[in-house]
Amino acid sequence: MAHPHTLIALAIALSGLLSAPAFAQTAAAQAAATATTAPAGLYQALGEKPGITRLMDDFVNRVVKDPRIGGHFKDVKPAALKESLTDQICQLSGGPCKYEGADMKSAHADMDINKGHFNALVEVLQSAMDAQGIPFAQQNRLLALLAPMHRDVITTR
Repeated sequence: MAHPHTLIALAIALSGLLSAPAFAQTAAAQAAATATTAPAGLYQALGEKPGITRLMDDFVNRVVKDPRIGGHFKDVKPAALKESLTDQICQLSGGPCKYEGADMKSAHADMDINKGHFNALVEVLQSAMDAQGIPFAQQNRLLALLAPMHRDVITTR
């Protein structure tokens, strides 16, 4: 079981992932507008693009099957979501990928995402990161980049 602070950090940072197809179109644009510079070496610590690709493959495979939130992804093409998420995380972590999309707020406006959905997604992502052997410190470095997105993703308070 993860440390409670890990879950809190993941929850704050990864709220943007619930947007299913919209996430793939919006997260990088939002992050580019609000994120700070990626921590030095984060892209390499995540295994560069091959490592990020493995992580997003694992994550998407898990999230679409999760009974708590899988329904949010029912109309998503997993391969397209994996590719978009890979590019987003690659760019955010300081890699060479380029990702463009709409803002998070408009993309999630009609999705009825609540804190429970959000927390479930965080648990799934944490499981994927743990399964991929991503060290806790590197997880937190990535999550700090994703954190600003949460305010625009949870639409049901």
